[in-house]
Amino acid sequence: MSVGERTVRLRPPNNTLDPRAVDWWRAQWLLLTALPVVVLVVLGVFIEPARFWLLLPAAVLAVLGVGCAVLFPLWWFRTHRWEVTDEAVYVRTGVLWQEWRIAPMSRIQTVDTVRGPLEQLYRLATVTVTTASSKGAVRIAGLGHASAAELAERLTRITQDTPGDAT
Repeated sequence: MSVGERTVRLRPPNNTLDPRAVDWWRAQWLLLTALPVVVLVVLGVFIEPARFWLLLPAAVLAVLGVGCAVLFPLWWFRTHRWEVTDEAVYVRTGVLWQEWRIAPMSRIQTVDTVRGPLEQLYRLATVTVTTASSKGAVRIAGLGHASAAELAERLTRITQDTPGDAT
């Protein structure tokens, strides 16, 4: 892809996410784990003949969920990267199936900042860059509030100064 006379190339992005993203991901894992564990424990308490067969999977799920909550967020933090230049937004996500995305400035349509309840608790935000791509928006999740606001402002300024892509 070329933007003006410059060529946008796939390359590793430089920036890491906010370190609080690790705790945010852990909280998500633990909440997702807690729901089925609590249901199985409650059923195990009230259904005596099936108690063992309900509490055993509850214990297994709890151990697996805590293990995943400890390990996966650290792994994700090491692999998720992002960067913005005057030409494009670069994002690399994924662990086993890595996805590298480039959004040329000329293709950006909107820039949004979102903060869900858990993100607000951890003072984080997600910047969503909507492009004219059939693949969908580029998301940079796990940024600090201030960093996300600055990034959204910078992207808006750069895209206003970038001529649209005629193709």
